[in-house]
Amino acid sequence: MQVTETLKDGLRRGYTITVTAGELDAKVDEKLKEAQPDIEMKGFRKGKVPFKVLKQQFGKRLLGDAMQESIDGAMRTHFEQTGDRPALQPEVKMTNEDWKEGDDVSVSLAYEALPEVPEVDLSAITLERMVVKADEAAIDEALGKLAESAQDFADREEGAAAQSGDQVVFDFEGSIDGELFEGGAAEDYPLVLGSNSFIPGFEEQLEGVKAGEEKIVTVTFPEDYGAKHLAGKEASFSCRIKAVKAPAPVAVDDALAQRFGAEDLAALRTQIAERLETEYSQAARMVLKRNLLDALDGLVSFDLPPSMAEAEAKQIAHQLWHEEHPEVEGHDHEAIEPTEEHRRLAERRVRLGLLLADIGNRAGVEVSDAEFSQAVMAQARQYPGNERAFFDFVRGNAGVQQQIRAPLFEDKVVDHVLGEATVTETEVTRETLRAAVDALDDEAPAGA
Repeated sequence: MQVTETLKDGLRRGYTITVTAGELDAKVDEKLKEAQPDIEMKGFRKGKVPFKVLKQQFGKRLLGDAMQESIDGAMRTHFEQTGDRPALQPEVKMTNEDWKEGDDVSVSLAYEALPEVPEVDLSAITLERMVVKADEAAIDEALGKLAESAQDFADREEGAAAQSGDQVVFDFEGSIDGELFEGGAAEDYPLVLGSNSFIPGFEEQLEGVKAGEEKIVTVTFPEDYGAKHLAGKEASFSCRIKAVKAPAPVAVDDALAQRFGAEDLAALRTQIAERLETEYSQAARMVLKRNLLDALDGLVSFDLPPSMAEAEAKQIAHQLWHEEHPEVEGHDHEAIEPTEEHRRLAERRVRLGLLLADIGNRAGVEVSDAEFSQAVMAQARQYPGNERAFFDFVRGNAGVQQQIRAPLFEDKVVDHVLGEATVTETEVTRETLRAAVDALDDEAPAGA
């Protein structure tokens, strides 16, 4: 077997692998001898079929397997000897397409090698971690929102007209062209006027109604309404008003705290402070991680596999195009050509991805089975009632497993780097932190 280099241009590699006819024949003989003890044929006892007869009967059938195994073995040996790691799946194709039994086999091997990533002195990185404490104003604001979510309503005086913000309890039946439609009726439905939870224009027409009245509400379903058989159609709703209720203030006290599972108001305030500081910490980590990636990006420079960078650029262009065109759900649209900005972002992502992978491998960072399982369970909870199907989908799809492992691995590598770097904590206001997070949103995607 012979491997001849045909291309070495940057990270691009090309080789010709030649497997001689003699080597193929020897591989077929080897496979036949392995199987001979278990083969039975008419006229021969098990394991006693002459080798010559076996080869006449099965030799040609085994030739394809022998060819594939020989080529796979040659590639495996090549990568072990050169230390090359293909960036993407190598391109392998037979070059003598007119091959016939008895000829040598010639195969071309082409790939882009992953680059050598320079080692980084992580201790030279200096970063600042924002720390925000939950102050009384933030806790009071959160308590106010809880009280608002626990809003009660009390019956208005008899004959009072409904106003925006009131709750109207009513029965209704909807019809289109005089025909009732499925899902268009309900009894004792509580609707808060001004909540915009019904079809546009519906709630406004109930302002001014009184308990005991009947009201015909006519609206047009939006063109993009979820139920396609109703989209864009005009409907009439016959409404029977049963009650008009005004919002009743909810006191921020021990009773409110107990409604949310706390022992008293002081305990609820403590829980809110802890939740807020957890949210602040998560937001601060987002800012810290971006600053870390910026620092790493400025420390290294190395050649990138062109195919990886181009594939990432196309993915970025495709993702951003769909964000700009949310009305397009499928992918049967014209190809989205990456811009120079997309390619710049792609190069950053690929470079940082390779760097973080190298740092993680050097440090022995691994995602444990328990960590992977927890991540799968967290995602499965997004599909209530279909958790088992999701588990089975993940178990049978190596690509999905890698998609789940990748961010877990990246976060662990980030933690490792932060442990090696110099990180100082600076207490800031929540407004300062919010501005830093908003600045991340304003920038183009630049993660690893």
